[in-house]
Amino acid sequence: MTSSASIVLPPLSAIYTAVARARLTAYRRGWLSVAKLAAPVISVGNLTTGGTGKTPMVEWVCRVLAGRIADDQPAKKVCVLTRGYGRVNPKSQVVVSNGTEILVGERESGDEPMLLARNLLGIAAVIANPNRVAAGEWALKNLGSEVFVLDDGFQHLRLARSLDIVTIDATNPFGGGRLLPAGRLREPVSGLSRAGCVVITRTEQVEDWSALRDAVQGVAGSVPIFSSRMVTARIRELGSEEADLERPSAQRLGAFCGVGNPESFFNQLRREGYELAFTRTFADHHRYSQPDLDQLVGQARSSGAAALITTAKDATKLAALRLNLPCYVLEIEIEIDDAERLVKLIRQAGEKG
Repeated sequence: MTSSASIVLPPLSAIYTAVARARLTAYRRGWLSVAKLAAPVISVGNLTTGGTGKTPMVEWVCRVLAGRIADDQPAKKVCVLTRGYGRVNPKSQVVVSNGTEILVGERESGDEPMLLARNLLGIAAVIANPNRVAAGEWALKNLGSEVFVLDDGFQHLRLARSLDIVTIDATNPFGGGRLLPAGRLREPVSGLSRAGCVVITRTEQVEDWSALRDAVQGVAGSVPIFSSRMVTARIRELGSEEADLERPSAQRLGAFCGVGNPESFFNQLRREGYELAFTRTFADHHRYSQPDLDQLVGQARSSGAAALITTAKDATKLAALRLNLPCYVLEIEIEIDDAERLVKLIRQAGEKG
C-alpha cells in the first residue's frame, strides 16, 4: 500500500464498515423488507471480493440439485440467479441460458454467467439481473424453475434463502482483515454467523488449514464446515471443445488471466507440471483487446514460450480476437471432502418452500 493510500483508505474503510453494519442491522430488525420466491433458494457467496472458488461451487450445487451427483435423488429444474459483472447493459435482465441452449453472447451476459451457462447446459438455466427477485419471478413463470441457486448471494439480503453456503479461500481467507477499500472484506467476519455451512476452498495450496477451521468455527458456531480442493477437469485448445490429449507439458508456457485470485491459477499450472516462461495478470473481469493479445504473443516469443494458457473464464472473452500462438484453456472443478453430507444438506434445502 502506498503512503497516500495508507492515509486515505482506512477512513474510507471505516465509512464502508459503518454502512455495512447499518444495512445488516436494518435487515435483521425488519426495517428493510425481504422477498420470498415460491421456490427454494440456495445461496453461494463469500466474505471477500472475488477469487474464492465460488463459481465452481455454484456449478457443483447445481449438479447436486439436478441429480447429476446424487443420481438416486429426483432431478430439479434449476435456475442460477446472478448479477453479471462486466456486461454491456448491467441494469437489464438477460436470459443467458434457458437450460438447453445459450441465448446471448459474452458481452451481453458477462464472463462468469457465460462460463456458468456453458458448463451447466442441460443442468441449469442462467439469468443475469441485479434484481434477483424479479429474475426469479420471471423464471418461475417462464421456465418453470423449481429451485434457485443465488450466485454471489451472501450479501444479497433482499432475497430469502433456504441455505447460505459461504466459500472461504484457504490461501487468503479474510482479505487482509480489513473491509473495502483498504482490504478485501465485504462485511465483518462476524457475518459468518449467518452461514448455513462453510466450504473452505483451495486447501491443497496450504500446508495446514486446521487453524482456519477453528477460527471459522469460533465465529460461525456449530454449522458444518467442509474442506475442498480445486482440481484440473481438462485442458483444451482455445476455440475447441475437445480436450487436448497430449497436453503441452513439455513446452514452456506463458500464463495469463484476469481473475480474482491469479496466483491460484498459476499455482495450479505448476502443480500440473507446467514450466511457466512468464505470468501476466489483468484486473478481474478484464475485457481483452487485440493489443493485449499482441503484447502477450510478443512476450511469449521473447521469453521462449511455445504457447499461451489461460482460464476458462478468460477464454469466454477471446473468441473474436486473433492469437498468433497456440493458446490452451485450463478448466477446473471442485472436489469436496465428506461430499455426501453436503449433498444431503443441499437436497434438504432444495425441498424447502
